[in-house]
Amino acid sequence: MGKITSLFVRKVLGAVGDDVDKAGLMRSVGIDPDSPVDPKYMISDVEYYDFLERLAAQEKDPTTIPLRAGAAMRCDDYGAFGLAYKSAPTLRGSYDRAERYALVLTNVATYTLELTREGGYEHLHREGERSLGMRLSNEATIASIASISREVSTKPFTPLGVYFKHAAPDSIVEHEAYFGCPVHFDSDRDALLVSNETLNTPNQLGDKSISMFFDSHLEAEVLKVKEEHTLEHQVRGQISRALSEGVPGISDVASSLGMSGRTLQRRLADHGYTFQVLVDESRRQLAERLLQQTDYSLAEVAFMTGYSEQSAFTRAFKRWAGQTPRSFRLSA
Repeated sequence: MGKITSLFVRKVLGAVGDDVDKAGLMRSVGIDPDSPVDPKYMISDVEYYDFLERLAAQEKDPTTIPLRAGAAMRCDDYGAFGLAYKSAPTLRGSYDRAERYALVLTNVATYTLELTREGGYEHLHREGERSLGMRLSNEATIASIASISREVSTKPFTPLGVYFKHAAPDSIVEHEAYFGCPVHFDSDRDALLVSNETLNTPNQLGDKSISMFFDSHLEAEVLKVKEEHTLEHQVRGQISRALSEGVPGISDVASSLGMSGRTLQRRLADHGYTFQVLVDESRRQLAERLLQQTDYSLAEVAFMTGYSEQSAFTRAFKRWAGQTPRSFRLSA
């Protein structure tokens, strides 16, 4: 399952008007509106993209949502990642840290800096269907990179060009005004093109010793995230393979991984999971995949996801997706 920091939900909602049901949208992705901001609290990528689509349906000007959200981003919002970003000696160093440590914010997006004669392409890589939610997310991410680059650089930051793989909205006037350069859609990349001079411009708070401190801190955070992802992936895999024979118990899954049920339960809890949550999410993901990609009957899909009765499967699916399995299949 892909994960994205809940910070992005809060920043996007902070950039829209009060005519939007902000509290309701936050609750729809499991965030308590009254809870403190915590960049480490993650939501699934599917939930985040769905959230953006629901927001776009409520907003008067959905085209500029990602630009407003990106403009609101500041390095301090990102916690240790943001501090490492702005303490890098140059903007090129900041982009290097984005490539190395983005995993602490999301496991569905990565960054690479491609150097060319004319400058450097700061690439955003994100796999998946180019839904409206993902398109808005990609635009917001590129807009955020521009925003925090302006924040940290000692010289005015203006990219040479901005590129998106998806089709253009009805108007790109606001996009070109925000970035201050040509914006290309239907491109072969999602990226900012930055001049070599800009890449090598010193950052305002660039400090090698401070930067090294945050490097060591983030290296440890990345290792934790990788360990969490590996365990979660293994547990999900064991659950998915067993579902057609019924829902496996935690002791069965733990045994297949060479540990006791109590140990697995403790390790999952250390990473903020419960076994039941992973069972439910595994069933949902398998059900959606079978409904989208196969012609199995609904009764067969119910059986393959561990339900003895189609009616029980239908009730569970409506709770997960807000619609019946049949409606989901037709819309997909």
